[in-house]
Amino acid sequence: MSVRVKFWGVRGSIACSSPNHVVYGGNTSCIEVTMAKDDGEDIRLILDAGTGLRALGRDYMKRAGQREAILLLTHTHWDHVNGFPFFTPAYVPGWRFRILAGHLSESGGIHSVLAAQMSNPMFPVPLGAMQAEISFEDFKAGESLTDLCPGLVVKTRPLRHPNGATGYRLELGGKVVSYITDTEHLPGEPDENVLALMQDADLAIYDSMYTDDEFPAKKGWGHSTWQEGVRLARQAGVKQLAIFHHDPEHEDDFMEQVEDEARRMWPCALVARDNMVISL
Repeated sequence: MSVRVKFWGVRGSIACSSPNHVVYGGNTSCIEVTMAKDDGEDIRLILDAGTGLRALGRDYMKRAGQREAILLLTHTHWDHVNGFPFFTPAYVPGWRFRILAGHLSESGGIHSVLAAQMSNPMFPVPLGAMQAEISFEDFKAGESLTDLCPGLVVKTRPLRHPNGATGYRLELGGKVVSYITDTEHLPGEPDENVLALMQDADLAIYDSMYTDDEFPAKKGWGHSTWQEGVRLARQAGVKQLAIFHHDPEHEDDFMEQVEDEARRMWPCALVARDNMVISL
């Protein structure tokens, strides 16, 4: 079995399309994790539904065969869901999606939140226009999800973020992918939830919106730094760290410097870019 991770959106807060956001990309959070199974059926997971989801949807429409996927949402701030109304397969009969979130069970649920995003006067096309078979499922961050599909275990933990967020640990095909974004660390106090999700992961994707120098002015905003990501990854025995959720103010020149510094600090770190593919 092989596991493939593709980054369709790596930016935080808001999408960027300037000439200074070309190398590292400007779409907001969306990652596709695919495991090719021996029986020919893939496990297709989508992590978050930022603007990168639009391009993923267009790519899905070109693919033959399997017409289903599971969408796991960390939370529902705009930059993580504003690609959902533009996800073409969701409007096409014959497609099937399960959409899950772990922070909304006590506040209306994921269905109501996505429906509100697509209701007047916010959006002209209602959720009901989607003709795919879609299930909306809520769980509580901290639970393990073992019934999504054979060969997959998803472990979850709550993250430190305004309005709540969920971190994911995907165990599939003998590999581990950790997805931990929109979380704020406490300096000098390694987050035990994050460490548990990261432990011995083949790939950890971590919220690295700021640098350590920028962080003091951003306390309470719900984000972390690439240096903290490196510290946690080293402690957890991670094989490879993807620096992710880039600040829209961090243009290509800045991100190139981050990548150089991160590699000097720890050779197993890389900076995620739109359309980057990692095979495990």
